[in-house]
Amino acid sequence: MKENLLIYISIFLYLNKRTKYMSHNLLKGKKGIIFGALNDMSIAWKVAERAHEEGATFTLTNAPIAMRMGAINDLAEKTNSKVIPADATNVEELKNLFSESQEILGGKVDFVLHSIGMSPNVRKKKKYTGLNYEWYKQTLDVSAMSLHKVLQVASEMDAINEWGSVVALTYIAAQRIFPDYNDMADAKSLLESITRSFGYHYGTSKKVRVNTISQSPTVTTAGSGVTGFDKFIDFSENMSPLGNASSLDCANYCISMFSDLTKYVTMQNLFHDGGFSSTGVTNAVMDRFGE
Repeated sequence: MKENLLIYISIFLYLNKRTKYMSHNLLKGKKGIIFGALNDMSIAWKVAERAHEEGATFTLTNAPIAMRMGAINDLAEKTNSKVIPADATNVEELKNLFSESQEILGGKVDFVLHSIGMSPNVRKKKKYTGLNYEWYKQTLDVSAMSLHKVLQVASEMDAINEWGSVVALTYIAAQRIFPDYNDMADAKSLLESITRSFGYHYGTSKKVRVNTISQSPTVTTAGSGVTGFDKFIDFSENMSPLGNASSLDCANYCISMFSDLTKYVTMQNLFHDGGFSSTGVTNAVMDRFGE
């Protein structure tokens, strides 16, 4: 199965280098903050590249420990953006992030991408029925509660313009059981609930929209840490009428959600999965049972 994963990674890198999109200036004049870009396999990395191509200016941020593991400074140079280290679970650091971002960008922001997820239990191969509860709390804090903290800090600081857009990335394991997704499934469920709840309050008070995008299983540094990840991808590819959506296509969807073309979309969990979420079975999957 490791060979299959290497093949998927090779295809992913080839497609993402080869595919180019014409800019339509969808984000011209808009300012934002992008959380979670680690390396060029990250969806957040692709979002930053596409946002830059569409005319946006933004700051990049990640936890200091994650920044030491990745290449975020290369992305900053490529997109002419500034990097502001911040732990998304730390309210004071988030306040500093929004304050510095507004100084650098020259005003309030128009969009925020929350692309943050981490589970010590997954990393340590703990089964869902035998979790370490301190790690469990860390999973929920980093992967879900951090969104609430980002939204609360932004709201209290009035840091996002009216009709601004906040997008968080999620996965269908929030609604359906994927055994090896472990406590990350609980975190994604909480993330989606926060999106609905805070989306209501932020919408009524400041006309800020909040949504999640439920992406196909994607070859990223975080995703590849899940047991059986290559099987995840293979199964999903065969269960999706359009096949798995790439990280670049997910980035394009994020751009549309940041743009003025989706001003009245809020509090939604938007599936970007090639039809996987609405498919019961496919001929490709059934044929495998006949082998």
